[in-house]
Amino acid sequence: MRPVQFHSLFAIPLLAALAIFTQPNPLAAQEPTAKATTAEEKKRENMEFCAAICAHHISSGMWVVGRDYQRTAEEVIAQDIAPFTYFGWQPDFKYHVDEERKMVTVTAPGAPPRSARYTGDQGSTILPRGKEDVFFEPVKVPRNLPAASTQQWPMGEIGATTPVPDGVDSKAVAAALDWAMAQEEQNTRAFVVAYDGKIIGERYAPGWTKDTPQISWSQGKSITATLIAILVERGLLEIDQPAPIKEWQGDARSEIRIRDLLHMSSGLDFGNLGFGGDKLTTENEHMRVYFDSLNVFEHVIAAPAKVPPGTRYSYLNSDPLSLGKIIRDTVEAQGEDYLTFPQRALFDKIGARSPVLETDPWGNFILSGYDYLSARDWVRFGLLYLQDGVWQGERILPEGWTDFVMTPAPADKKLNYGGMFWLNRAPRMDQVPEDTYWPAGFMGQVTMIIPSRKLVVVRMGPSAKDVYPYMNETIGRILKAIP
Repeated sequence: MRPVQFHSLFAIPLLAALAIFTQPNPLAAQEPTAKATTAEEKKRENMEFCAAICAHHISSGMWVVGRDYQRTAEEVIAQDIAPFTYFGWQPDFKYHVDEERKMVTVTAPGAPPRSARYTGDQGSTILPRGKEDVFFEPVKVPRNLPAASTQQWPMGEIGATTPVPDGVDSKAVAAALDWAMAQEEQNTRAFVVAYDGKIIGERYAPGWTKDTPQISWSQGKSITATLIAILVERGLLEIDQPAPIKEWQGDARSEIRIRDLLHMSSGLDFGNLGFGGDKLTTENEHMRVYFDSLNVFEHVIAAPAKVPPGTRYSYLNSDPLSLGKIIRDTVEAQGEDYLTFPQRALFDKIGARSPVLETDPWGNFILSGYDYLSARDWVRFGLLYLQDGVWQGERILPEGWTDFVMTPAPADKKLNYGGMFWLNRAPRMDQVPEDTYWPAGFMGQVTMIIPSRKLVVVRMGPSAKDVYPYMNETIGRILKAIP
């Protein structure tokens, strides 16, 4: 196999006030309005975008997460939306669920209704105002795998937890996980620990299982990096080549390398106002991909250069989504199907059956945040990296790739970020080894990879709290229970 050289590189009482439409409520045939300018227009725009993201969350909560167990709209609102200010839910919002068409419409006071539609294996998509369907042909994404119950772990489920590796204090691991789940303010829904390739402990909140696909948010950025790695391993890309985006040729952006994008160091001018109910506006370019019905690839590649590439680290969705466009263009240039590529090239290889990667209305993966995987499938992803990109004797990722992603980006002076993975070099967690690196997603989704201790730790669930002190304490307890 050709080596690749790398340089240094909750129940909510408000539900009683929810008004539910009982008759069909198709979208009105309206065209989008111009960008808001007055205070009144900005308020209406904000309310409309709050309705849009809430429609998405209800749709995905029912039909993506609900693949494992049935969830009602009321449950999704109570558990995933209303407790958190980020999504701007208000008790006078109205919603309608069209079970037959798999569409959810939410209306905020004084704003047009907004809808999201579940299309199957591409999950749920926020539709442009006035539209009732996506602009691409959804496809079935086959899992080219036998039933998990018939295969040995990690390709399947047989022997996932047995035999317990030598030296593991199972009682101490159980006590650590019991402590973790008892911290109710963290709202943890899944906590899984794998040591030396075996699951040595796992816990799930009531109603959640090892197979439940959960929203993983920006953990998807690490999936993006991994798909790039697969294309590098195939010889189709090189990380030091200029980003092959034709719209960037002929101006300062032509100097942006794939490496710079992986390091969040493209230098693009792309505003990030943070996530919050009052920040859902067209001015919030970074977050807009989650609540507006944009062509996300066109949105990010239109960003102009601000500073020279490689000179500024800035955590912006422009960079992973630009990589996403490169992935799509490269895969399709080979005559391959883009929408099935992640499952075929990555997830089938590691026995992951749960992933649902959502798209914009044009069929572009919003893999900066709208990705759903089960906790055990995140363990599998972590094991791929723990094993230096080799899976059961087959090299999936280029030689040297794991070293690259866990090396600090040169422009990140705080040493917090590598190649689309977060790092503990500072360290951020003092009870956790410094070689730890991880995919991280909004509201506390993490897959901690600890090479020096042969450990993968996955935590999932929407937390409004800082999860790192919590993870620091929990992993510290787990480390005392393993050799």
